[in-house]
Amino acid sequence: MRRSTLADWGAGVSLPGYRVDTGGVSTLAPGDISHDKGPHTHPAPEIFLILAGSGHVHIDGETSPFAAGDVLIVEAGEDHHLEAVTEVVTTWLHLEPAS
Repeated sequence: MRRSTLADWGAGVSLPGYRVDTGGVSTLAPGDISHDKGPHTHPAPEIFLILAGSGHVHIDGETSPFAAGDVLIVEAGEDHHLEAVTEVVTTWLHLEPAS
């Protein structure tokens, strides 16, 4: 996983070689987890823009905190879940190869 902030991206968030396939906005109540228990992976990267709140991101069994303003890039094949500590609002983007 790569972490940065929205301010770091300036003109916009993009990954060379990929385009947005699907996306949406999700809200997690305190204690909620973003995906059902068990492995959750994708064949291409996924980007989370944390718009509000704080929590923990679980990547391949390791846990790191996140907060509003963070950009989380989950690499292809990484098992991932977001866990809300406070109410979390996130925009998520599933990517696909641009070609």
